[in-house]
Amino acid sequence: MSHPDAPAAYRVLLVEDEYFLAQDLAEAFKARGAEIVGPVPSVDEALALIADGSRLDGAVLDLNLQGEIAYVVADTLQERGIPFVFATGYDQAVIPPRYALARYCGKPLDAKEVAQALLVSPAAA
Repeated sequence: MSHPDAPAAYRVLLVEDEYFLAQDLAEAFKARGAEIVGPVPSVDEALALIADGSRLDGAVLDLNLQGEIAYVVADTLQERGIPFVFATGYDQAVIPPRYALARYCGKPLDAKEVAQALLVSPAAA
């Protein structure tokens, strides 16, 4: 049975290069009834999953993936109208204004809070 916070078959792309954190995030979303896409640890893998045409309803994006800043992933998500949460150790002040609609969760992360940030609509938050 799916959790009321997540619509049926809500598909979440996880883009995180820290294995244990990615697993914690996956479990938090699964507990709310979401389907996980990934997790993937790199910009290239994230872009490939976005480009493959599968439906994505949301994403969690770490900014620093194996030393590469992931703004190109954020741009691609935004262009496709896919809501996302920045889950990063970077301060929110370094995130460009063009991502004003994205949610932000700073590290260290609470995986349940990240799931809450993505799955609850801005009007309900």
